Amino acid sequence: MKKIVVFYSFDGNTRLIAENIAKTVDADILELRLKEEIRSKGFIKYFWGAWAAIKKRTPELFPIEKDLQNYDLLLIGTPMWAGTYAPALNTFFSTLSVSNKKIALFCCHGGGRGKIFEEMRKALEGNQILGEIDFRDPLKRNKEKNIQRAKEWAKEMTKTV
Repeated sequence: MKKIVVFYSFDGNTRLIAENIAKTVDADILELRLKEEIRSKGFIKYFWGAWAAIKKRTPELFPIEKDLQNYDLLLIGTPMWAGTYAPALNTFFSTLSVSNKKIALFCCHGGGRGKIFEEMRKALEGNQILGEIDFRDPLKRNKEKNIQRAKEWAKEMTKTV
């Protein structure tokens, strides 16, 4: 079974989880990278991110060099911005045709997880969602515990494929 972890990370939280998931289940990894990253600092960057998420912006990404049709399981992760997924995933979902795939979803956030998984399931209609998990500030809060949760969840997701 071929697996890939697809993610976008802004402050490193989602990257931490994605890398640990990939390592645990021997998955390829694909980081979605914006051609023009957010350059704001402090509170302004969060305001900009929330605005872009609410407006469903589709920022330009660097080319994706993996053929997702070759994978049996996609584990997709994002930070939560304004109750939904980061704009990089808007671009990813709108430009790539992914259907009839088994998918597991994860997110990182600083508070509640909002409706992020509901929104992601809508964007991924035509696929089988195997599970979802969220992590609250994994770099700041119980880092090792969050890494362990991610590893255990990833193993569970691969059992269902």
